Amino acid sequence: MHKRTSRRRLPAVIAIGAATAGCIALLPPAAYAGGPGGSAPATRQQEFAAAAAEYRVPLEVLLGVSYQESLWDGHSGRPSTGAGYGPMHLTDATPAMAAGGGTGAAGRGDLASLVRDPALHTLQAAAELTGLSADELRKDTGANIRGGAALLASYERKLQGGTPADANRWYGAVARYSQSSERKAAASFADRVFAAIRAGVQRTTDDGQQVRLGADPAVRPATSELAPLDLAASAATAPTECPSTLVCTFVPASASNGQVANRPADGMRIDSIVIHDTESSYDSAVTSFQQPGGGSAHYVIRASDGAVTQMVPTKDLSFHAGNYSDNMHSIGIEQEGFAAQGDAWYSPTVYQNMADLVKYLSARFGIPLDRQHIIGHDNVVGPSSALVSGMHWDPGPQWNWGYFMRLLTGPTTVGRRGVGPVGSVVTITPGYQQNLQTVQVCPSDDPTGATTVCTERQQPSNFLYVRTAPSADAPLFGDPAIHSDGVGTDRINDWGGTVVDGQQFVVADRCGDWTAIWFSGAKVWFYNPGGQYTAPATGVKVVSAAGAAPVSVWGSTYPDRAEYPAGLSPSTQAPLSWYTVPAGQAYVAAGPAFATDDFFSSSDTVVTGGKQMYTIQYNHRLARVYASDVTALDAPATH
Repeated sequence: MHKRTSRRRLPAVIAIGAATAGCIALLPPAAYAGGPGGSAPATRQQEFAAAAAEYRVPLEVLLGVSYQESLWDGHSGRPSTGAGYGPMHLTDATPAMAAGGGTGAAGRGDLASLVRDPALHTLQAAAELTGLSADELRKDTGANIRGGAALLASYERKLQGGTPADANRWYGAVARYSQSSERKAAASFADRVFAAIRAGVQRTTDDGQQVRLGADPAVRPATSELAPLDLAASAATAPTECPSTLVCTFVPASASNGQVANRPADGMRIDSIVIHDTESSYDSAVTSFQQPGGGSAHYVIRASDGAVTQMVPTKDLSFHAGNYSDNMHSIGIEQEGFAAQGDAWYSPTVYQNMADLVKYLSARFGIPLDRQHIIGHDNVVGPSSALVSGMHWDPGPQWNWGYFMRLLTGPTTVGRRGVGPVGSVVTITPGYQQNLQTVQVCPSDDPTGATTVCTERQQPSNFLYVRTAPSADAPLFGDPAIHSDGVGTDRINDWGGTVVDGQQFVVADRCGDWTAIWFSGAKVWFYNPGGQYTAPATGVKVVSAAGAAPVSVWGSTYPDRAEYPAGLSPSTQAPLSWYTVPAGQAYVAAGPAFATDDFFSSSDTVVTGGKQMYTIQYNHRLARVYASDVTALDAPATH
């Protein structure tokens, strides 16, 4: 249920010097003085010093590289989002990692090829250089640091013929350590490393150790040493795809974090935009997307001034949504911010620039400007049963959907508030500023560090809670993928029992001030006195089971095995075990039925199946059903 954590920590913003809540202070050189009372007490510091001496890497270079890769954290032997282990971020990506994460490729027959890039397996290279086992390099921080030092030294020897003591001569090896195949991305990584060396930094690691990098204001790296790496320049100079109203630059994401395609000219439709937040600083998000093996986004928007960095061309797939089928057909936009601290980060400038970008993309690709096609990451369903509960919940309860949609479409077209008869459709319209909801926020929900204990707070919100009966005392509905007892919570990351501004549902019942809707295979209730939190919806289709048996609900949209051409590994999918559409229930279709499809970047092939599916507003998230399993009818008119 929790959001990704490894790339979404809040590091110091060294290169820019911008201060944000939770950033690590940059200490003056005097604070790093050695001698009595000044020596570093942390074992981690000693491990860096020993590895630097063993492999003849300048200590400041080794510390700088590790800081940019991991903030010196060990992650308790577990991989980060970027499939990297330990303080040196030694990568060892597996097909299982590609099944989840931003790729969301569960069931694909080409999982192994998605993690074949050598940049995703530096841990194996480090094992060969050091003679240490892969298990040691994953789990032991000292071994991991030795492995990273050996790898860095091997890059330097290839470039320089040796391992000079002068840190300035290590620029090329540091750039190579980024594993980027793009010149601008590799140079950006090296520049950040040397900026940290120049400024100095210290930090307490995730396991409580103090690590220090002494400041060296005189460091001047030999940037000319980037040339022998013979890195590609084409993507780094790609034109941006932005409206003229925005300040927009292009910084390429790692090639491993997406796939080259030719959308929509190759037949792969682009029909939605997914809005995220970074759960980190802007610079940290851009950095992490440049590292192989993690996620990416087509665009990242900075909170302070709304500046936009494009990282993936819109024609290509970005691994942002956690579901490969959604990645195929969407554009991902990350905004700098933290879901648990929403209003503190989602400024008017961010809303306006996001709106300008979304309108531009909508006009280019014909994406409808409605909440069925402009969605949050929290609205994306898991591709398999095992991944449903862990899907992300950003941009969270304080992303003001009502305000944002008005920026896209002008004055609201919701019309009169109210609720129609059973069988009609309502749009959820709770407002925002006056819609005060109570949520519990815990430290694990808030990477800024501002939340130190679990705290209940009342705040403007974009959602309404749904309950199991028409009473304020009834339990909150608990999504079956999260809560085995069916009882939800008011935890801010518990997406299973909420309906959000702009979503549409079929009215299942009415009882005084309470309205019931069909939701996640159940009848749930929300407080709606006089219909003030809903508006009747028209011009939409609703789907219901075509027979007496419950209809299966799906996360992905792949063709049948027999529909794949020879030579392509068929993807497989299974119904989401947590969910069905029981007979007698009805759900709103997010758009027309579409053909199942799949994509293979290696041969630039789009495989289109013979069956069709509908996307439906199933619960807080969108899901899919086969068109042959349901009856689709126009929603009844309300008067």
